[in-house]
Amino acid sequence: MSLPRRQLLSLLASTPALAMNPSHAADASTGMPHVPWSRQAAIYQVNVRQYTAQGTLEAAMAELPRLRAMGVDILWLMPLQPIGADRRKGTLGSYYSIRDYTAVNPEFGTLADARAYVQAAHAQGMKVILDWVANHTAFDHPWAREHKDWYKLDAHGEIFPVTFNAGSPNEEHWSDVAALNYDRPALRDAMIAAMRFWVREIDLDGFRCDVASLVPTPFWERARRELDAVKPMFMLAESDAIELHRAAFDMTYSWDLAELFRRIGGGRAGAAELRDWAAQEPHGYPSSAYRMRFTSNHDFNSWHGTDAELYGAAYLPLAVLTFTLPGMPLIYGGQEARLTKRLEFFEKDPIAWKTRELQPFYAELLALKHRHPALAAGQYGGALSVLDVGNDRLFAFERALAADKLTVIVNVTAAPQKYRLGGADDTLPPAGWRIVAA
Repeated sequence: MSLPRRQLLSLLASTPALAMNPSHAADASTGMPHVPWSRQAAIYQVNVRQYTAQGTLEAAMAELPRLRAMGVDILWLMPLQPIGADRRKGTLGSYYSIRDYTAVNPEFGTLADARAYVQAAHAQGMKVILDWVANHTAFDHPWAREHKDWYKLDAHGEIFPVTFNAGSPNEEHWSDVAALNYDRPALRDAMIAAMRFWVREIDLDGFRCDVASLVPTPFWERARRELDAVKPMFMLAESDAIELHRAAFDMTYSWDLAELFRRIGGGRAGAAELRDWAAQEPHGYPSSAYRMRFTSNHDFNSWHGTDAELYGAAYLPLAVLTFTLPGMPLIYGGQEARLTKRLEFFEKDPIAWKTRELQPFYAELLALKHRHPALAAGQYGGALSVLDVGNDRLFAFERALAADKLTVIVNVTAAPQKYRLGGADDTLPPAGWRIVAA
């Protein structure tokens, strides 16, 4: 398939490139401050196992110049550590079943390879965060033998699988992992020491923290303080808990918008629901909260569906929204190649890169994000104002900050839609969009 006619009218010569210059940001005193390089950034998730045919850090490193040329700012690496063998799922196991926090899975390479990857990314001007699994470990992690009291124990005093809704008909088990017990101060010390190891030895720029709400918030706040003392961090929580923004995390998942996108893709919602969502933004979060906007990630792709399955023709205008609504956009590695399969989670199943058909589309959106201070995240960007363009089947809004202003109109329907903007009439094609920069 060829890329539909792009309608990004934002890259105007009259608008100077800002290169994420914090001098264009709002006063950080309005909330929790964030590292300057994050403020107009986009994040890109790398599933190392599936990213290349080799499935190694060394092979993934060869893609860094392409990603930088595309405009990627922050690389999120899925967990790199050795995977447990006890109760392993599938042939290769889950990345989230950690057997050793301070080593690299031989499937991916070595600690030296991880250090080289981060150094190469930094040389290209990108930052790197690592997926961190603090809630649980593999059953064959040394802690399970040496520090049994660091784990949650059943009525018989034994370590047991992570369990949800115990005793109910909806009881669920993560059978390959055991939950840690954060009532133990020594566990907290050891976990922070392991995180600090990656910052000091590998020079990481932050962490994406798995199931962050299952770990006590005071632990995360302490971890953030101690890690920031080594190097200013960028922290992403797999959670939408507001309290995590108090002093621990820069960014949380915007599951509310992601679920709305899925409803739109399934024909169960449209522009009216987008307006309802926008009327509640920021949904009780502090102005300083970064929210991650996304159409896919490793969970969505493997367990829920491809972009084509989830969104159909509406995918491209929804992707445009992830870059233009308040927050930080995520690209899941492979989306620029129109990832058309659900990647296996516990087996080797490489991305079929083909022609990278959507790379120009994402490159334009990334350039748009960098160019316009109104699109900055958190307290640094422009507020969202919904617009009336004379057609309630279209979703239109404006973001403005000082002299910088963008108008965005998206058509998530399968039919052409007329609209009026600035006194002139025009039409958006099916699944079309328009972005106008003042």
